[in-house]
Amino acid sequence: MAHIVINEEFLQQVETLQVLIKNNIAGLFGGNHQTKNFGSSCEFADHRDYMPGDDITKIDWNAFARFDELYLKLFLDERQMHTRIYIDASRSMEYGRAAKAEQALKIAALLAYIAVCEMDKVSLYVIHGGVAEKVFSGVHGKDMYLENIGKLNAIEFDGDSHISEAILPSFVGYGDGLSVIISDFLTDDNYEDAIEYLCSKRRDVLCVQVLSREELNPKIRGKNHLFDSENLQKTYRRNIDKQIIEAYKMAVEYVTSRIRNYCEARGAAYILASDDKSVGEIFLSQMSDMGVVK
Repeated sequence: MAHIVINEEFLQQVETLQVLIKNNIAGLFGGNHQTKNFGSSCEFADHRDYMPGDDITKIDWNAFARFDELYLKLFLDERQMHTRIYIDASRSMEYGRAAKAEQALKIAALLAYIAVCEMDKVSLYVIHGGVAEKVFSGVHGKDMYLENIGKLNAIEFDGDSHISEAILPSFVGYGDGLSVIISDFLTDDNYEDAIEYLCSKRRDVLCVQVLSREELNPKIRGKNHLFDSENLQKTYRRNIDKQIIEAYKMAVEYVTSRIRNYCEARGAAYILASDDKSVGEIFLSQMSDMGVVK
């Protein structure tokens, strides 16, 4: 099922969020960009709004003459960072009225936009089975972003996914930027090796665990017949009472703590994103609390 979530209205929200946090990127982006020197290459990449304190020699006076607004010219730098985003496209991401899948796409689109605004290149992949399939690669600048980001709407969420099996054989770069894994991580399959591998490549790593409101706080009660969304042969018939709900919540806490602790032990960042929160709430609240933005 395709998800038409990357539209003009959402992209306007993304632009507003980027304006709110520009020049406040810390940790995942700021550490890489402190030494970036735009203008050291001849290849023009993009414009951005002039801000007080910017180098006036970088102002595009031709643009000022046309639009009566101050813009800075930005050029690609040979040390340009490369953000790589991986989206778990398994069937379990459709759970909860498909809002998990839509949330994953929105988070990916927002992080990709922030990256191009920071003059990073961006590549985005979906994980189907044990393969990381390329959606787009090497996107830089807002024009290329807008040309490519709509491809996220065509992503199909189906089957299962094996995160480590997909990422380990792929080219990930060495010490040249941020890797993001967006998944519900509700699997017994190995994802730790992928995180370990990316960290060993001296990449900044961010794991975004997307869970539905129903998964975090289930409301079902009484007799139910439940199915494993990635393996319909696995079923569960039970009378769901308070005791079972409490046991379930403990299991969810174990799953979220497992990946959170694994990330923290390896210097990777972790965010839990509920599908009923806006990307603005997730980005400006949770990421601020954890120090990804300030």
